[in-house]
Amino acid sequence: MNALGVDLVEEILALKKAKNAVILAHNYQVKEIQEVADFVGDSLGLSIQAAETSADVIAFCGVHFMAETAKILNPAKTVILPDLDAGCSLSDSCPADALENYLKDHADKNYYVIAYINCSAGVKALSDVICTSGNAVKIVNNAPSNRNLLFVPDQNLGQWVMEQTGRPMELWKGACYVHVEFTRQSIQRIRAEYPDSPVVAHPECTTAVRMLADEVCSTEKMISFCRNHPSPSFVIVTESGMLHRLRREMPEKTFIPGPTDACACADCRFMKRNTLEKLRDALFTLSPAIELPEKVRARAELPIRQMLDWSA
Repeated sequence: MNALGVDLVEEILALKKAKNAVILAHNYQVKEIQEVADFVGDSLGLSIQAAETSADVIAFCGVHFMAETAKILNPAKTVILPDLDAGCSLSDSCPADALENYLKDHADKNYYVIAYINCSAGVKALSDVICTSGNAVKIVNNAPSNRNLLFVPDQNLGQWVMEQTGRPMELWKGACYVHVEFTRQSIQRIRAEYPDSPVVAHPECTTAVRMLADEVCSTEKMISFCRNHPSPSFVIVTESGMLHRLRREMPEKTFIPGPTDACACADCRFMKRNTLEKLRDALFTLSPAIELPEKVRARAELPIRQMLDWSA
């Protein structure tokens, strides 16, 4: 109950109705936010789902680049992020000005830039095509064969894609701080403890961790893999919020958090900045709102549309 004696969830739902809003929650959000959301999923899927609704307001419970993606695809809608400081170490590892300067300094390479969707609108606007962890292999296979490929910003995902496709790429030296906290030693320990439980890892993890996994896939693929696999239990090597969605959709199965060397599970401090209280306040004030210069937004939309065309 809040100070007014009104249940916080009921207050959020009332504001959602009054503002004609849709609430999106990334897989890594806390369970309370996932349970109040209209849609739970990955960043691109959520933005597309929002575009298919008649909502005037998109409340994106995720991190900054995700809300930007929603604005890129929904320019006429108001997009709010409960906490404007919900950033992303991976996105921050590739600033748009650094990428722009690199491309200018290496203009002779004639790079075809493939950007993982976990990047800023500015980086998207400098790219030729966007990819997700779920479609990266397909996107790279479709990239022009007469261009040098530059993959930004995640070097671990890029390395995994190179292994799957056999296509050489130059990799930007970026990484997600959460996924690199998983180590070979921590995964070996959990495998020894649960030898019959398949290990499912995200491709943002390091090569040493991916080599120990039974399946390497996106968060959305984790759902179908675990649902279709006969095992009653799984070790999930990604951010801890994913466990709630898995348990919610498959209550008959057991999901064990992949540990890091420091703790029993991996939490993203940026994802966890969003709270029900901040969501309520954002819906009430319709702020913080995501604003993008139209020139940047329109240019950033082009590589996303290219990805969608290739993924159809």
